[in-house]
Amino acid sequence: MQARFAFRLVVVCALAAVVTVAPAAGAGEKIKVESLDDIPRFSYPVEGSVVDLITSDERFGEFAVKVRADIEDVLARYDINDASTLQGYYAILSRLDLMEGDFESALARVEQIGELETKEAARLMNGLFTRAWIAATAEVDPEEDFEAFAAAFATHLEALAGALPWDVVQDSIKEAKGRAEVFSTESFVLGIAQSQVDPAVEAAGAVSSDLVSTVVALRTMLTMSLPLNQEVVEVYSGMISANKVEKENIWAERGYIVGPDEGVGPVIVGIWDSGVDVDVFNGLLWVNPTDAEDGEDNDGNGFVDDVHGLAFDREGAPSPFLLHPEGDMEGRVDEAMSFTKGFMDLTSAIDSPEASALKRHLAGVEPAKVNDFIEALSFAALYMHGTHVAGIAVEGNPFARIMVARLSFDYHNPPAPLSVETGTAIAESFRRTVEYFRTHGVRVVNMSWGWSLKEIESGLEANGVGETPQERAELAAKILDIMSTGLYQSMVAAKDILFVAAAGNSDNDVEFDQMIPSSYDMENLMVVGAVDQAGDPTGFTSQGENVRLYANGFEIESYVPGGGRMAASGTSMSAPAVVNLAAKILAVDPSLSPTQVIDRIMKGATPRDGDEDFLLLHPRNTMLSVEAEEVEKPKVRNLRPRKIPSANE
Repeated sequence: MQARFAFRLVVVCALAAVVTVAPAAGAGEKIKVESLDDIPRFSYPVEGSVVDLITSDERFGEFAVKVRADIEDVLARYDINDASTLQGYYAILSRLDLMEGDFESALARVEQIGELETKEAARLMNGLFTRAWIAATAEVDPEEDFEAFAAAFATHLEALAGALPWDVVQDSIKEAKGRAEVFSTESFVLGIAQSQVDPAVEAAGAVSSDLVSTVVALRTMLTMSLPLNQEVVEVYSGMISANKVEKENIWAERGYIVGPDEGVGPVIVGIWDSGVDVDVFNGLLWVNPTDAEDGEDNDGNGFVDDVHGLAFDREGAPSPFLLHPEGDMEGRVDEAMSFTKGFMDLTSAIDSPEASALKRHLAGVEPAKVNDFIEALSFAALYMHGTHVAGIAVEGNPFARIMVARLSFDYHNPPAPLSVETGTAIAESFRRTVEYFRTHGVRVVNMSWGWSLKEIESGLEANGVGETPQERAELAAKILDIMSTGLYQSMVAAKDILFVAAAGNSDNDVEFDQMIPSSYDMENLMVVGAVDQAGDPTGFTSQGENVRLYANGFEIESYVPGGGRMAASGTSMSAPAVVNLAAKILAVDPSLSPTQVIDRIMKGATPRDGDEDFLLLHPRNTMLSVEAEEVEKPKVRNLRPRKIPSANE
């Protein structure tokens, strides 16, 4: 799943260290980096495929030398303060060091990554494989007796992981076990290379710096991780079996259900997402009295059959389909949904029929079929996403009325590239959607999605658009600015609507990486990060000064198309928890403005233990104080690091 949707369903998660020629700094003076776009891009010509590259010692060795030189040059010449970017660079160097046998340097890089890590679980889990490998190598030469080496590795991994506090790392251990079970065969790893990397390399004739992290990770898997997968799974399975105590769940006691006599009227909630199965929510739907489901635009507003909302296709044109169309996945929807449930169960250490079926499928999948599997996961994520979000947003609120606003993304690999023309059309669809919200009285909107500069640029590269990395970077920036203008200006103008955006699942700074809308700062926007059942930050949640609040985004159960239920994780799930609370506040007191609703939510939130600035959603606190005396409205900071261009610029 790509970063555009804040839904945690990622098979290949590459910390793409984006490393074109930039002006040299003066002697001893580093070039200041304000955003991701300030970092130079490099390109590494490749003859043949990525599979050829990662399976050849000689070719990969030559590639590694160039990559190392460029990264070290960037680190020496550029002043980078973004922790995620630095961690990405150090991770690449650490993997290269480990594969080359420079264990001292590999461990030093692991230490650098840990020093930058603010999430306790991620910090504790950092470098476990590397440390266990190096410790085992000191006892047994893997080339002389690999069986004995593997046993030593397992012993050290068990000792290292077993010394960690289970209540902190249990979710990370479960995910690591599931990841090892997904990346379980050489065929699957090679299939990832063929399907996820080769299209861009074939189109450009080179590996870009955006793909370097993925290529290095794939080589590491083939040469080091795969041979020890059984040991990793067995060690982590043993730990999971030995520790049956689950983390405390703080959210049940924080919940609040609005009684049928408590609200004063309906509250229209916009679910701006990938589409909603409206049949799941009978009685909780907004209804347009001027249209009908007859294939006609009865009210002349430009939208056909907009009885419960509106929709746009991938080109930014109006569409009558409020649920994501099946398209070329027709006949495979059930399979795709089963794959998705199996994948999520595996990464949560849940022993289900779907998880078992997925393991059997992955064990026998051929490289040429891996792309079909990845596209099935991507489709299922889009197909279910909006319905799942809607269920969270209206739970426990009989006064909520869902208005669907579908926007579309491409689940194919590679995805169709954006252009100035499509970017302009999508920007116009943003304007029309927000105007529709305003016209029909929407009070709060959920936005569990986003676009980033990196994503647009990668799509251009995968399709061979642009002669050079710099040309692609400039075009991507132009497209993002066009889309950002349409979205930002529309949201600012809708002062009576509260927008709630998911921070994203890239474990990054949303402002540095130029993600929209989560990088915006405006009076009527809240950006929400994800914590787990105990209120601890999830390993995936993005952050930044603009992320004002955190809510539960771990294994949240909600509806999927057809009316079934499934658990999913992501900031996509934490954002609608805030929307849910906002709609309940407005059901009780519809006179409140977005800033007043934000104030109520923030006032009711509670700090996480040990961090007064890390606020956790508390619906019960907030709802019990809705009648409290009005307090000063929250101050709004000007956080955007770059100017949002006007439409005429």
